[in-house]
Amino acid sequence: MDDHDEQYLARALALARKGYDEGGCPIGAVLVDADRRTVLGEGHNALVQEGNPILHGEMAALRAAGRMTHRHRTTMVTTLQPCFMCAGAIAMFGIPRVVIGDTANASSDETIRFLRARGIEVVVMDPSKSAAAAGCIELGARARRERPDLWLEDWGGGPNPALSRPATSPGR
Repeated sequence: MDDHDEQYLARALALARKGYDEGGCPIGAVLVDADRRTVLGEGHNALVQEGNPILHGEMAALRAAGRMTHRHRTTMVTTLQPCFMCAGAIAMFGIPRVVIGDTANASSDETIRFLRARGIEVVVMDPSKSAAAAGCIELGARARRERPDLWLEDWGGGPNPALSRPATSPGR
């Protein structure tokens, strides 16, 4: 864990709380320049606020950072374990390090394994040592309890029943 991870995760948590207070999903993220220790972009999930299903916290931070030649010396700090869309963007843009506040409210560790398999350092903050991580987990649990339909919508609506049916051959 980097000494600054807690500071940036606290900032991401404040963004997540802002999004939740606006009626949205509580996920915030901050893209940090690893050398200069400066915030390049930050944002929160805007599914509700902008009606945009792909503007997750990580995507909002990337959008706010804008164009860059590369992102090879950055860290993505996020309140919730990235979904596959956001993990794919992190991998695609060559972001070498991800700091996560909450994995407890994600359904599996698939995206963490996906990121690590691509050589990306994944730091999951320990809620017993990080007040910000404890806050991320608490806020995620609250959202799942208070707004389960919105939580499910943000994660893509759940498994597609058409894809989970056994395949049938033509003419059956």
